[in-house]
Amino acid sequence: MEPMGAIPTNAEPELLAAVVSLSRRLDLAAVLAELVQVAPELTGAAAAAVNVLDGRGIDERFYTYGGDSPLLAQVGQFRRAMTLMARVPTHEPLILDELPAALIGLPPGADMAVENLLAVPVRVRHTVFAHVYLVNKDGGFGRADAEIVTTLATAAGVMIENAQLYQASKRRESWLAAGQGITTMLLSGAEEDEALTVIASQARAVAGAATAALILPSVGDRLVIEIAEGVGADLLVGTRMPLDGRSHTVLTEGIGMIVDSLASAYTLRVPQLRQYGPALYAPMRTSGRAVGVMLLLRQKGSASFDQADLTTAESFASQAALALVLAEARHTADLSALVSERERIARDLHDLAIQQLFATGMRLESARQAAAAGVEPEGLVKTLTSALDSIDSTVREIRAIVSHLRGAGLDEPIAERLRHEASAARALLGFAPSLVLLIDGRALASSPDDEDSAAADRLVPPALADDLVAVVREGLSNAGRHAKAASVSVAVALTSPGPPQRLSGQVTVVVEDDGVGLPTGLARQSGLANLADRALARGGAFTAAPGRGGRGARLEWTAPLD
Repeated sequence: MEPMGAIPTNAEPELLAAVVSLSRRLDLAAVLAELVQVAPELTGAAAAAVNVLDGRGIDERFYTYGGDSPLLAQVGQFRRAMTLMARVPTHEPLILDELPAALIGLPPGADMAVENLLAVPVRVRHTVFAHVYLVNKDGGFGRADAEIVTTLATAAGVMIENAQLYQASKRRESWLAAGQGITTMLLSGAEEDEALTVIASQARAVAGAATAALILPSVGDRLVIEIAEGVGADLLVGTRMPLDGRSHTVLTEGIGMIVDSLASAYTLRVPQLRQYGPALYAPMRTSGRAVGVMLLLRQKGSASFDQADLTTAESFASQAALALVLAEARHTADLSALVSERERIARDLHDLAIQQLFATGMRLESARQAAAAGVEPEGLVKTLTSALDSIDSTVREIRAIVSHLRGAGLDEPIAERLRHEASAARALLGFAPSLVLLIDGRALASSPDDEDSAAADRLVPPALADDLVAVVREGLSNAGRHAKAASVSVAVALTSPGPPQRLSGQVTVVVEDDGVGLPTGLARQSGLANLADRALARGGAFTAAPGRGGRGARLEWTAPLD
């Protein structure tokens, strides 16, 4: 074996300059790109490449520099050459004066553009992070070349670690800022559905994921993907997760999980997830309470999630869960206040209006008895006048109570009232139903702006608005009490009246679920009978039928707008 040679004196300044240049980099890709550029310049190699390994020691990313097309094409074989990677020592360089074709995955007898090779491990602390390869130096590589590249690899390893620490710090800052934003949003009164969507969107952006999904508890201890943002999100929403799958394990044990690739996972039982590569599962838990699971997904071939990603994602998921629990407590307090207010109104009705009506009835009965006994007209007039005054007073009391009720929410825009109904139904259903409001076929945003809200209010008279809210409430209540569904959707479609066809405006409400279907004795159910009565009173129609494909139930209520 040739003894280890010292680095040539004339190469030392250039090597020092290269090390200093590497030390200025805080970007991982920049460090690796400069490494494969400067190494052949210092050694006289024709081309260089660096192969970044994932947690299993398998190729993850590949950078090349220099050389002609046939040479780079064969260097590109290195990323699939497990035999070659296995021959590179973990602490020493590897010099090969000749390369068998099979070593880089070529068939025997193939024309070899690669004549000789120097391979050096790039270590980050105690782990081989990458292999740097140099090929085709005239006269072959020597120990001096190996020392030069080893020095560069050592410097690169230090800078890679610094770059990783810097990027981890930036990610932590981004996760913390996202978590604080979610908390502020929820505690300032944002709707839970809106907050869940923002949680998924923020998590996807901060983690550099292609898709983010929130897996939340549903009926029967099942977990369902209720919120998804990013690539393939439409295919994920509504997906039921296996009862003994990764999601349930993460939720029940409260420990996150990293999967190198769902596309190649042997035990994957959710076909919709097969389109993704690396995955990260983070439990959304707080104070021992399981809220759900946050799932981050990257596309096939992307870099895997690491332990730092998992740690920060778990912290964000826990913070989001705490914010959701606090928002739920605030919502519960609001509901409690509403119940208390309704009880107060009931007491007012009983103690004031009803008692006055009772007293008026007694006066009228007294007047009837007096008339039967032949009492003079003056006495009857006095009694009847007193009764009429009492009725007027009672009417004023009732009007005041109704006015107070309207001030408590009945004068809100119809879009806002429908959103409140969908939000309140979560407690009964165990999950949030979807709500879509359409005007002439155009879907309004989940939080309609003032112009859209005003457009809906112009189409819907106040009395009809009360019916719409009642219909949506009853439809959601029916699904919660009878359907045992994993998903419920509500669509409210408004069609404007007008020329040239002189069509009448119409409102259509459709409540659909994927549950057990319509129960027996449907006609005897008072809730559905009320829906039919409301439709009949407005000249509309009501139907209750199985859902699409015969699954679940579909309630449709229509009425004219004019």
